[in-house]
Amino acid sequence: MKIVIINYGAGNIKSIQFAFKRLGFEALLTNNPEEIKAADKVIFPGVGEASSAMQKLKESGLNRLIPQLKQPVLGICLGMQLMCKSTEEGNTKGLGIFDVDVKRFSNTVKVPQMGWNTINNLQSDLFKGVKDDEFMYLVHSYYAEQCKDAIATTTYDVAYASALQKDNFYGVQFHPEKSSLAGEQILRNFINL
Repeated sequence: MKIVIINYGAGNIKSIQFAFKRLGFEALLTNNPEEIKAADKVIFPGVGEASSAMQKLKESGLNRLIPQLKQPVLGICLGMQLMCKSTEEGNTKGLGIFDVDVKRFSNTVKVPQMGWNTINNLQSDLFKGVKDDEFMYLVHSYYAEQCKDAIATTTYDVAYASALQKDNFYGVQFHPEKSSLAGEQILRNFINL
């Protein structure tokens, strides 16, 4: 099983790499297009600000490669948001894999949402063995609106899509690598897709 974590300078990639190691898998950190295309599974992480992360993808040509991948791809946090049509953060055009816009939480709640919150309405093999109302760890100021690609929902200020799926592309707003046993189960399920 060849697992690749896309290393484009905008991700907390070591914690994801360690999470796979705990599951007994070595994950390669790379931005090499040939290694990414040859992988069985691809992780697209992201931490930081959307417009600068998208700029890094464009500089490396990964913005064209990622939407063409045929194997299972999992976007995490900002990675998922960049897979969407657009984000209000930096007024950034996304990769357009998911037909949904990313909005900023209103000022009626503490922004960013930081800490544990529940996921519900789980609708994918990605969540096999994970129950509704399971707690996941989140740190974000922007969210994907509810849409047809939503496979999990979280409520904070509004009900939003905390996980998305379209074809071989999956995205999670939460950090499975920091979400205890349920998060590990989601990573294991992704490996088994």
